[in-house]
Amino acid sequence: MSSSEAPNHQQAELWNERGGIWVEQQALLDRMLAPFEARLTEHVVAGGGVKVLDIGCGAGATTLALATRVGPGGICLGVDISAPLIAAAKARARADGAAHAAFVRADAQIHPFEREAFDAVISRFGVMFFEDPTAAFANIRQAAAPDARLAFVAWRSAAENPFMTTAARAVAPLFPPQPAPDPDAPGQFAFADAERVRRILTASGWRDIAVEPLGQDCVIAQEELMPYVMHMGPAGAAVQNADEATREEARQRLWSAFQPFLAGGRATFTAACWWVTARRGL
Repeated sequence: MSSSEAPNHQQAELWNERGGIWVEQQALLDRMLAPFEARLTEHVVAGGGVKVLDIGCGAGATTLALATRVGPGGICLGVDISAPLIAAAKARARADGAAHAAFVRADAQIHPFEREAFDAVISRFGVMFFEDPTAAFANIRQAAAPDARLAFVAWRSAAENPFMTTAARAVAPLFPPQPAPDPDAPGQFAFADAERVRRILTASGWRDIAVEPLGQDCVIAQEELMPYVMHMGPAGAAVQNADEATREEARQRLWSAFQPFLAGGRATFTAACWWVTARRGL
């Protein structure tokens, strides 16, 4: 990063330029990831005045779910770097009349959160994208109240998540070769190494750290599968930017590649993740 560039500027560009795709797929993603929403919601102690911080909240599903648990005087604040996603989250909150939910577009690595303000910090696949994750979790820790609880889910390795990597493999022959990704670079699988996750949290001041494997069954309706794989992720971006003939060939390759996941009118896969918990400490 040059001295003139803000932290996470590449992620900011990505999530603002491509954020509209995530908004379009919001309902599908919420259904697919609902089991994680339930797990995170159950982790937060319900009650009046509880304040929760949701990092990388996207279109707001987890924030809105948690807002129903915080009670009078409480708040669940969702933070995301993407303007399109935050706009969608705010619109959902207005439509739902969610009085205890709030959203702010911000980079959690550097945002000046109110110190010691939150009783719990959670994230559903929103913490793997920091340029400097140690700095990010140190900043988030400052926003946590003494002995506040942290809980998040993050993807394990690409090799353990074949559903999430099938699209890229299927369409790779249609596009120029891509360099192997840096495993520690910001991205979906940046937290694949459990020991790295522990090091980051320890260095940023968190205590009582637990990184546990979690395998969660997820489902996508068959009629939703192709719109999902044709648009989401780097493979989806490449396909949508290609000419019509290439897009049609990609469609055929993708349909064939995902057949092993299809049965009974739906695609089913196991999401291989980490369930990570920690405490701020006193």
